[in-house]
Order: sequence, then C-alpha cells, then structure tokens
Amino acid sequence: MEGFNFPETFSRPALFDFEGVSMINFFTDNWENIQNFKARPDDILVATYPKAGTTWVSYILDLLYFGNTAPERQTDLPIYMRVPFLEAVIPGLPSGVELADSLCTTPRLIKTHLPVQLVPKSFWEQNCRVVYVARNAKDNAVSYFHFDRMNMGQPDPVDWSTDLQKFKDGKKVFGPWYDHVCGYWEKKHTYSNIHYMFFEDMVEDTGREVERLCSFLGLSTPTEERDRITKGVHFDAMKQNNMINYSTVPLMDFKISPFMRKGKVGDWKNHFTVAQNEQFDEHYKQRMKNTTLQFRTQI
Repeated sequence: MEGFNFPETFSRPALFDFEGVSMINFFTDNWENIQNFKARPDDILVATYPKAGTTWVSYILDLLYFGNTAPERQTDLPIYMRVPFLEAVIPGLPSGVELADSLCTTPRLIKTHLPVQLVPKSFWEQNCRVVYVARNAKDNAVSYFHFDRMNMGQPDPVDWSTDLQKFKDGKKVFGPWYDHVCGYWEKKHTYSNIHYMFFEDMVEDTGREVERLCSFLGLSTPTEERDRITKGVHFDAMKQNNMINYSTVPLMDFKISPFMRKGKVGDWKNHFTVAQNEQFDEHYKQRMKNTTLQFRTQI
C-alpha cells in the first residue's frame, strides 16, 4: 500500500504497565520525543479515550478550519495525516511526533488518547485549546471490543465477556476508561481551555454541538457553512469516505469489522447479557461515586 513499508510478519502487541497505565509499544516507543513535544499556542489537541468519537471531531475541526481554504485536503490526505496521532509509532509510517512537527497548517490539529497526566506539558504551558470527547462506558466498551478484533495493532480481545472484564479492570490500551474521562473532567476545574463534549450529545444534535464547538474556538462560521459541515460529517457519509474511514491502513481487517461500525448510542444492549449489565452497573457505581460527571446510555 502506498506510503506504508509494512513488515511481512506481524504479531499483535502485548499489554504492559507503563507509568501506571496499560500500554503497548506502539505508543511508548517514542516516549522521550512525545514528552518533549513543542506545542504552539494555537495548536488544538483532540483528546479522547479510544473509540469515543475521535475521528468524528477531528474531521469536524478539519472542515471548520480548512474545508474552504484547502479543499484538496479532503480528497488527497487521509485524516490520520491531517490530524496526526501524537503518540503513535506504527511500523512503516512516520511517527506521530514527526507528522505533527511537519504540519504546516495554522492551527495544527493533533490527536491523542493519552490520559490527562501523560499529555506533554507544553500543551498546558502554551495554554492550547483541548477538545475532549467522552462516550458512555457501555457503548465505549462495545466499540473498543470490535475495534480490537479488526485491528492487528491491538492486543487480541479474545471474546466479548473476557474483553468486558478487561475493560472493567482497566486492562485496555490507554488504561481505565473511568480514570480517563474523570481525569479530563477534573482538569477543567484548573484549566479553562478544555471543551468537554459528549458523544451522545453529538449523535442527538450534531448541528448544536458544532455550534458550541465554534463558540469555544472563537470561530464565527456562518450558519450555512455549519449546516454543510454537519451534513458532511454524518456517520454514513464518513463511513463511505476512504479518506476518513481508515480503509487505507493495512493493520485493520475490514472483513472482521469496519473501523466505523455503527456510531450509535445504545448498541451495548445488543451485547450485554442481563447479568453482565447488572454487574457492570454495580462496578460503575463504585468507580464513579466521587465525580460529578454523568453520562447517558441512551438518547
């Protein structure tokens, strides 16, 4: 595949503990360069737990800033080149740090799945805008399971019940969902430049969320333009768009599951048994008892 020098033999990576968080080597191999990354004041960091709407928000931001001025980006550059994945070191590709450093856009749009305590310090020091997207735990667990099934660059999820247990135990890549969503929520108290979004709100009313995003970014995007973007980022449109849907990445086996699977709220009901749901609710209550953060599992 063009742009990839992909190794002939490839085995799934093993999970290990790194700085107190479950990680794989693809996100720690370049650690010193990641931590020393030089953010600029106008950089925008898209931060999420995996499978919470990262690509969706990245695409919205890309259209808001460059949809008119550089339309060729939409047809020539896959989203992972336009919005580099900062900590990624994938065989055969430039590292996320290299891609971010070589961006010549203003602002630079950069994505991360790092929990808040591992984000390079320069983002906070430069007072960068951070757009965080959170998704309810049940749908997030289901989406992450299907993602790991089809992505050979992730540990093998084995089966749904094994993987659900791993999710509860925080033994997924990038650590516990609970710590991730709460970490950025708490950070808002001391760092005002975070816009905290919910996947469920975006599904419910994408236009409203695009408007709120513009307001946070200080953009006076005309209504017609926002409407056009809202239509363009509809899930089905993105799923068909080869520059957005990751179909150009050889690590991912679309025969198992598409990268963009359903994009719905409430799909967890098709996966959780009654017993799993009751146990999950009990565990969730314990893990979330000290936060004001609240989620909807249906809309």
